Amino acid sequence: MADFKALREKYPVFSYDGYHIEKHDGYIEIKYDFKIENLCEFHPVTKIVTSNLNVVNSPDGGMGKKLVFALGMAEAVSYWKCACPPAFVVNCGDVDESAAEWWKRLWFNGLSELFYRNSIETDIGGFVNISSRGVNDFENCGIKKSGLSIVPIGGGKDSDVTLDLLSDMHDKVMGFTVNDQGARTEAAEVSGIGKDRVIRTLRTIDPELIKRNAEGFINGHTPFSSVVAFLSAYCAYLIGAKNIILSNEASANESNIEGTQINHQYSKSYQFESDFNYYMKNHLGFDVRYFSLLRPFNELQIAAQFSQLEKYHKVFKSCNAGSKKNVWCCNCAKCLFVYIILSPFLSEEKLVEIFGCNMLEKYELVRDFEGLAGLSGVKPFECIGTVSEVCTALNMTALRYIREEKDLPALLEHYIERTKDTSVDTGLFRYFNKENNIPGEFIKYAERMYENVSSFE
Repeated sequence: MADFKALREKYPVFSYDGYHIEKHDGYIEIKYDFKIENLCEFHPVTKIVTSNLNVVNSPDGGMGKKLVFALGMAEAVSYWKCACPPAFVVNCGDVDESAAEWWKRLWFNGLSELFYRNSIETDIGGFVNISSRGVNDFENCGIKKSGLSIVPIGGGKDSDVTLDLLSDMHDKVMGFTVNDQGARTEAAEVSGIGKDRVIRTLRTIDPELIKRNAEGFINGHTPFSSVVAFLSAYCAYLIGAKNIILSNEASANESNIEGTQINHQYSKSYQFESDFNYYMKNHLGFDVRYFSLLRPFNELQIAAQFSQLEKYHKVFKSCNAGSKKNVWCCNCAKCLFVYIILSPFLSEEKLVEIFGCNMLEKYELVRDFEGLAGLSGVKPFECIGTVSEVCTALNMTALRYIREEKDLPALLEHYIERTKDTSVDTGLFRYFNKENNIPGEFIKYAERMYENVSSFE
């Protein structure tokens, strides 16, 4: 394991030296210049396909530059973290004290899993100092609005539910993807939006970072959803969109380690969502609304809703390990969680058709299973639901097997033997989290979903 203190002594300075916006025929290219002194430079690239877009605002206008600069701050942490230099110096812009504190809060909370898994002991006051030597030369100019909304499409059940809820306004919706894959394009097609109404972005990792990872430098989870947030905001600016409509559930607020704030999903949490809106308004002056339509709901409710959307069942994928091949790997905690949370609402035959196997028979995944079910103190580091949601799903599924006089699958039998409990918390279906940022004109979509799922028991 890399030595945190030794790396910081050897490589004390990370610098953000520049950002570049290049307009090409059919796409916009964004390049960044990062450097860890005495180690290497990084020059990651992101492309935004524009051939199918009506770009109404200048890619390198004043607000465009503000957003690209901020996107660079979000991108930089992935490169900073390989050596965790104590000094982060911005040479291509000005970051005032308030903004610096904002970024430190995001990075510290978003890197909590990385710190934990690399046995790094640090605190928010001392893990990094952000300073700037540049100036912000952003010319203010008018921004055109189009009345559109952007919906990020991840390929899983959650964004599919959001697309379906918004079916009566698809002419005002643009999908948004990062490094597109089959499940995302297919979801746009199935939803009725169509593949031509998708903003496609292509984000590449600099090979130098991959080399550092192979050499044993610090590696681990970073707040990727914050990168998606800033990139989607820049795309919203380009097309004049007013809303960025997410599909993050209330369950994303729960920590992975009992009794701590270590949260794999921090940049999907309500806290980050609210902080991001604050940053857009107060640090950039950009008029956009960033909110999750599914924030009022838990994973069990979303699974109940999704179970009725049969047209998505053959196309959705949520597996990180299998994302490049657009398959369920059926060997990870994420696949297991999705199988479990859908199991009260879909038959075993239907689930096997979707996944290719009965995942509750895969006893080799017992460690992940115990983490999901709260039988150990550590939830798997994946985008998954709460322990109570998982246990309720397992109990509902066990009761169905018992009613049908069928043998329990291996993991379900293990769970019942350990807990001696098949009680069902029906209150989870009547849950509605009022801590959300849904604007008034969109709350009707959440209320419709609540009316539908509150009757499930």
